[in-house]
Amino acid sequence: MEKKTFDQLMSIGIDIGKDTFHLVGFDRHGQLVLRKQIKRLALVATFEKLPRCIVGMEACLSAHFVSRTLRELGFEPRIIPAIYVKPFIKGQKNDYNDAEAIAEAALRPNLPIVPEKSQDQLDLQALHRVRSRLVSRRTATINQIRAFLIEQGITVRKGLRALENSFEVILEERKDEISPRMRTILIGLYGDWLWLDDRIETVSKEIEQISRTEENCVNVMTIPGIGPMISTAMVAAIGTGEAFGRGRDFAAWVGLVPRQYSTGGRTVLGRISKRGSRYLRMLFVQAAKVILMRANRWAGFSFGDWLSRASERMNRNKLAVALANKLAGMAWSILRHRTAFDAPRDEVAAGI
Repeated sequence: MEKKTFDQLMSIGIDIGKDTFHLVGFDRHGQLVLRKQIKRLALVATFEKLPRCIVGMEACLSAHFVSRTLRELGFEPRIIPAIYVKPFIKGQKNDYNDAEAIAEAALRPNLPIVPEKSQDQLDLQALHRVRSRLVSRRTATINQIRAFLIEQGITVRKGLRALENSFEVILEERKDEISPRMRTILIGLYGDWLWLDDRIETVSKEIEQISRTEENCVNVMTIPGIGPMISTAMVAAIGTGEAFGRGRDFAAWVGLVPRQYSTGGRTVLGRISKRGSRYLRMLFVQAAKVILMRANRWAGFSFGDWLSRASERMNRNKLAVALANKLAGMAWSILRHRTAFDAPRDEVAAGI
């Protein structure tokens, strides 16, 4: 690359791989002037020789690490959601075409970008992911125990605690119906269940401890129905919420708005879009359902009148989603403006 062309470099797109990165760069006239493959370990050495410019990358596992590294070198990194890069891909999909599309998308002024996460945010996000995986494994273990019992002609009523309270009784009273080998298998699965319970409790306590010491989490937890899980998950996902202009934008990102299909001046609204963070959406809906279970406390909330009127015209599931949308909007507002909720804290707020 000639020195003159090299100095005119305006944007670089990085297609991040496990071991290799593919780089494509454009100059100020939109001409392709850089096309290179590098090893991950050569990232710093390669970019130290390049002029400072905009560097785009798709949001992925190591994007935040790469972004922080390049920012320290004086570049302007932009993390772009993959869904906004796809329209810029030309031809068939390969690493260089992906990098070229990223480089073009990085130059668009109105394209939403992902805020760079700090190490504390990544650590907190990792705790939530570990807990979610453990809960999923526990559910799978419990379902397997139920399935094996049914194969022996033994059924247990619904609920985690129902099986936990009756498991040892079943093994004792129905020992003639359960073979020794199956008994050993069931006891082993029950041991896995208890171990998972301990791990989930340990991780949950660590998350709760963080929620009590983090100012933003404390503020968000003043909202009825929102506890340590939602507050810490929000802070881990969006920081202080600067990526969104208003609460409605955050609720739309979580996926708590109707899917829209409009053409010819006719608007059709369907089910919720379910875009964005599935984990946060699940937590907000759960919080809404906790509030709906306690109708006698609605009058104490600032949104109690709205909730009472909405309950008269909506079915239970739609009402839960509408309330989750409202909770998400309020949570963003409190997180962004660093204030507490205007209503007194209720016992419901300690829920999720």
